[in-house]
Amino acid sequence: MNPCRPARRSWRRSEPLDEQAVENLRFIRETMERSTSFTAVPGKGGVAMGVSALVAAGLAARTTTPEMWLATWGLEALVALAIGALAVSLKARAANLPLFSGAGRKFALNLSPPLFAGAFLTVALYRLGLVGLLPGVWLLLFGVGVVTAGAFSVRAVPTMGVCFMALGAAALFAPPAWGNALLALGFGGVQIVFGILIARRHGG
Repeated sequence: MNPCRPARRSWRRSEPLDEQAVENLRFIRETMERSTSFTAVPGKGGVAMGVSALVAAGLAARTTTPEMWLATWGLEALVALAIGALAVSLKARAANLPLFSGAGRKFALNLSPPLFAGAFLTVALYRLGLVGLLPGVWLLLFGVGVVTAGAFSVRAVPTMGVCFMALGAAALFAPPAWGNALLALGFGGVQIVFGILIARRHGG
């Protein structure tokens, strides 16, 4: 064999990736997805929030004055906020995810403004005697916040937000007597359904 003659290269079809390589690629992909989306949205926490909303709706239906009705739903908002914050924290800790990561900050920053707007509009509409508009305003603004924040989360979250927006739009044009039932359907029913969906597909 002539030592100066270049050895002929054998071109063979690359062999398929082995199991370990596939697992490594899957791990890299999931890590990249976690870094760009907020996956600590709690499914079980959403169910708990929905149950508390159904309880609040039942209590609010028995109130005799607008002030008592408003106080009942105001207390429910605080309870739901506490449940949500605790559930998010526990899920993030269990998944070893940074709660205030880039995606987490974006989620919070997009969700917060519509909620603050809803709080100010609640005071303004109550002072004007337009309490009947509050269910529509609450559902619509909460839906807007969930849709915009959901851009940095799993796909089910913005879909849930659209459902809230649809109920809010309906509540704005429905008879005021329907308001409490629509709140129960949104903050109760929609939260429970999507909470179960998120818990099954994304854990916690």
